[in-house]
Amino acid sequence: MNTSTGPRAVLDIWCDLQCPDCHRAQEDVRALRERYGDALEIRLRHFPLEKNKHAYAAAQAAEEAYAQGAGDAYVTALLSRTQELGRRGEELLSEVARELSLDAEEVETSLVDGRHLLAVDADQAEARALGVTGTPTYLIDGERLDGGRSQEGLRERIEEIADRLLGR
Repeated sequence: MNTSTGPRAVLDIWCDLQCPDCHRAQEDVRALRERYGDALEIRLRHFPLEKNKHAYAAAQAAEEAYAQGAGDAYVTALLSRTQELGRRGEELLSEVARELSLDAEEVETSLVDGRHLLAVDADQAEARALGVTGTPTYLIDGERLDGGRSQEGLRERIEEIADRLLGR
C-alpha cells in the first residue's frame, strides 16, 4: 500500500446523502480504498439534489460530523439509511450523530446557524461548472464519470485511471 510519500491520485465523488444510487456506490468506494489506501485520496463532494428534501441539511450535518472527526462514518451511516432519511429528515441526522457519539446538539446548531453552507454551496457550484447533473458523479484526472443510471464498469474505469496516475 502506498503512503503519502509516494505518488497520489485524487478521486472526487459528488454525492447526495439521500440518494439510493450513492448508497449502492459505497461498495465500490470501499473496494477502491482497500486497493489503493492512501495513494488514492477519495474526497466526498456535496451535490444535494432538489428532489431529495433532506439532502441539503444532510450535507451540512455531514460537514459538522467531519469537523467533529467522524465524517466518513457519518456519511456511511446516512447512506445506509437513505429511505429513512427521506421519511424522518433532521430527526435522523441528530439520531445518527448520537449513535456515533458525536455532539448531536452541535450538529443541530450547525443546521440553524448555517456554518457549513458555504462548503456545501461551493461543492455544488463546482459540480455545476463541471457539468454534474446527478449523483453519484466521479472526477479523476479531469475525466467525469456519471454513475446515476448505472455503476456498471465505473470502478474498473476509475482503477484504470488511478493505476496510470500512480504508475502501476
